Amino acid sequence: MDLDLALRIDSPPPLTDQSTSDEKRNNERWERSNRLCLMIIKKTVPEAFRGTMSETTATAKEFLQDIEKRFVKNEKTEINTLLTRLVSMKYSGKGNIREYIMEMSHLASKLNALKLKLSEELLVHLILISLPTQFSQFKVSYNCQKETWSLNELISHCVEEEERLKQEKTESAHLVSTTNNKSKRLQRKKEKGAAGTAPQKKQ
Repeated sequence: MDLDLALRIDSPPPLTDQSTSDEKRNNERWERSNRLCLMIIKKTVPEAFRGTMSETTATAKEFLQDIEKRFVKNEKTEINTLLTRLVSMKYSGKGNIREYIMEMSHLASKLNALKLKLSEELLVHLILISLPTQFSQFKVSYNCQKETWSLNELISHCVEEEERLKQEKTESAHLVSTTNNKSKRLQRKKEKGAAGTAPQKKQ
């Protein structure tokens, strides 16, 4: 039995009183194939899609074409959503910069799978743009150099820079704390000295 006959051949013209036996037989074969194809397709597609399909769709071929159009529309929506997320991402400076970059790379991979190709060089620039002001000198250094980094090189350099910034922040906090302690000790010494040199009241 030609199960896919209705998918390969267009619907035959309606039968008339003048239709031959062959035409009647071919029409019957096509109608049977169309009914089976429609039944199989409707059971195969997700229920969410079934509820959105037009009830007037009479042939299996039209049904498949309708599904294809809806998938194309959904792909465009998904591309728009993913691209919006990618270009609006900002690193807060808290957390793990390696994981942050991998998340952006994962979004780019999803877009590539939807046939929206993003080059590695463009992704590197998008990641650099998304970094906070603490990385300003880091970004300037990259823009001034001739060679470009791969994604793995960017991850490595960003991790190093983040560690350097954390160390710098720790040392700065330690310096402030030490300076404050010294100032407090000097202030106490001055107060003691002033108390010791204060004039004694006459008896």
